[in-house]
Amino acid sequence: MHIPFRRSAIGVALLSLGSIAFAQSAPDADASTTPTRVLPEITVTGNPLGSSELVAPAAQLSGADLAIRAKPTLGETLDGLPGVSSSYFGPNASRPLIRGLDGDRIRILSNGGATIDASALSYDHAVPADALVADRIEVLRGPAALFYGGSAVGGVVNVIDNRIPREKLDGVSGRADLGFATGNKERGGAAMVEAGNDRYAIHVDAFDRRTSDVRVPVALECERPGSPSLAHRICNSASETKGGSVGGTVFLDRGYIGVSATTFRSDYGTVAEDDVTIGMRSDRYALEGEYRFGNALIESVKARFSHTDYRHTEFEGGEAGTTFRNRGNDLRVEARHTPIGRLNGVIGLQVENTHFSAEGEEAFAPRSRTASTALFVYEELAQDWGKFTFGGRAEQVEVRSFGSADIERFAVGTRKFHPGSAAVGALVNVAPQWQLTGNLAYTQRAPKDYELFANGPHIATAAWETGDPALGLEKSTGLDLGAAWKDGPHRFAVNAYVNNFSNYIGLTPTGDVLSEEGERNPTDGDETLPEYRYQGVRARFYGLEASGNVRLWGAAGLAGAPAAVGNSTLDLRLRGDLVRAQNRDTGEPLPRIAPARVGATLAWANGPLSVSGGFDAIAAQHRVPSDGTRATSGYTLWNAAVGWRTQAQFGASRASLLWYARLDNISDKLAYSATSILTTTAFPKAPLPGRSLKVGLQATF
Repeated sequence: MHIPFRRSAIGVALLSLGSIAFAQSAPDADASTTPTRVLPEITVTGNPLGSSELVAPAAQLSGADLAIRAKPTLGETLDGLPGVSSSYFGPNASRPLIRGLDGDRIRILSNGGATIDASALSYDHAVPADALVADRIEVLRGPAALFYGGSAVGGVVNVIDNRIPREKLDGVSGRADLGFATGNKERGGAAMVEAGNDRYAIHVDAFDRRTSDVRVPVALECERPGSPSLAHRICNSASETKGGSVGGTVFLDRGYIGVSATTFRSDYGTVAEDDVTIGMRSDRYALEGEYRFGNALIESVKARFSHTDYRHTEFEGGEAGTTFRNRGNDLRVEARHTPIGRLNGVIGLQVENTHFSAEGEEAFAPRSRTASTALFVYEELAQDWGKFTFGGRAEQVEVRSFGSADIERFAVGTRKFHPGSAAVGALVNVAPQWQLTGNLAYTQRAPKDYELFANGPHIATAAWETGDPALGLEKSTGLDLGAAWKDGPHRFAVNAYVNNFSNYIGLTPTGDVLSEEGERNPTDGDETLPEYRYQGVRARFYGLEASGNVRLWGAAGLAGAPAAVGNSTLDLRLRGDLVRAQNRDTGEPLPRIAPARVGATLAWANGPLSVSGGFDAIAAQHRVPSDGTRATSGYTLWNAAVGWRTQAQFGASRASLLWYARLDNISDKLAYSATSILTTTAFPKAPLPGRSLKVGLQATF
């Protein structure tokens, strides 16, 4: 299927300030069969003080690991990291799920700033981000609301690029990527060029990715005009995605200031309906800066401002249907104070406002505006045994519904909320190779606009969704305990957590049915939808996450470990997680929770060559509520990868080349995702992809 690319004008750029900086080593980042060596320790977004040790568990993907692992959606790229799964609405729309939490409880960021879209509103709405142009993707698990608000109670995913250069450049550098895959006939490419000196820097990038219908191990019916009635492909799963960015920075004696403009376009099929496609566009403008004061009371100030104009239209048989729009601004300022003895910390301000609208027959939420302002503080107290952390956040949120000019059923009104969050944590160095961590957090989240004012048919969930304007704050208390051991290439990390919600806002069935016109419990035989209402319940999430690496062969191992000839090494990488979630009011499990997972990979490297292979075993998921959610069978996916690094000379320039190949689902196993809404709505239509070979080349200079 070919989906025509639709053009739209780029909006007007806004001036602003902003930035955010965090740090952490990532001992549990690897959860794939990529053939690269164990990731080195680097900082990730979890600590505004830039510390290399973070109390909260974190992971990251970068470099060759990210290049080989990258898939068309953010959720599928990160799926399999400890505690991370995917909402999988087919191959074109999947958002990351962290520790069983999804939607607006997971905050997706771009360089530490808010991404404004409609991906949390509906499972078939894609995230406007592509790993082809990302330098690094970081995942912070557990309560992160201290920095980002209640919408980050489940965790944070930060997509990092260098579209606003933050470090001085010397000359010209760049990167180019090409990739081809058999399973979805993917053809993708990206290019990035940067140039600068000690005063100026510029960045330009562009990408293009096209896929056809995805191959699966089972014959599926397809009612799309012009398509065969039976095919081993997911009907209506093709996509075209492209975009790019231009940015620049001026470096000052005590800081920098930079701007960027980014555009993202995607046209893709929605697998639940054979003839419905979505045309999405997102334009984002940002300005970021930092100023260092030196020996003043305030050591430095970082700030970021961004404006986003997002829109997507749903087409049925080529005819335009419902259009969703979301426009908004995000401002974030962080001021780091001069150390007071062993105490270091930051105070910050975050301001966000969004304007949402949906127009068309399938608009299930009204026009609305959400405005929030927050003040937060974070402090670290260094100790001989490690460090102690604490902080708090106070917010003011206003959600206003304007109703709809065409639909009378939407309520009009304004709700104001004052959420607050607080957290304490500790990191203890028990021995040279051992660390213990603990976090205790109390989080409050204001209900979203659709949770308050939705009232209409939602095709993606196959339900009539009804909001509750009287909803109160969502409240939770979370505890996370971790232990990590590291000795050279050998490492092991385990985390146990529990998160109790006294008011978890969930979408639960009422037992009523409504006609397509909104008539409750009709009797005339019209087509109906079950009603699901947003309401608060008591809920509990708890689980375990573990990962590790054992050097079986090669240098730098434990005393007595065998040494290989030359530079060859052989590592065994292990991973696993388990999450349970229960509605404590009914005693039933909550829906779409990932089952237990374990995986292992053998990774061999010798100089420029690296080879790996392994499996991920996913248990059956029979813990499902009695609302029509289907249980899923267990399955094991086998994967392998190979990489080869070479050098190439182009005139006076020298480039580093990474040739790679990745083979997914080697046994062509038929499998279904337990975390997908499709287990309730269109279960047989979208299994996980079948066997696929991807080959690619990444060149850096």
